[in-house]
Amino acid sequence: QGQLLESGGGSVQAGGSLRLSCAASAFTRRPYYMGWFREAPGKEREGVAAINTPGGIVYCSDSMKGRFSIPRDNVKYTLDLQMNSLKPEDSAMYYCAAVRDEVGVDPCLPSSVASWGQGTQVTVST
Repeated sequence: QGQLLESGGGSVQAGGSLRLSCAASAFTRRPYYMGWFREAPGKEREGVAAINTPGGIVYCSDSMKGRFSIPRDNVKYTLDLQMNSLKPEDSAMYYCAAVRDEVGVDPCLPSSVASWGQGTQVTVST
């Protein structure tokens, strides 16, 4: 298993933007799908978005479409999450993830993840 290191979390007012970054290292093979998950207090961890090696994107919820983008650099082995028009309900711990390389895996499910980052906190205030 490889290692994932997130950065870029913080506090922002509603309507603002944040960009999270994830640096991957020590993977013996580049994960086909990489993505972001989040976990708010008292709630289950949920998928945010995922992107595969060719650039195909899966948004795990309609609430993220149009507000979030997920750039991936296959050369630098990085994955970002650009979040715009943030809402208080976006407040959570955000985790970078490498999805298991299996046929038919759902990249939005926590059970599909092979490696997790340590997480970075995002707080959106009113």
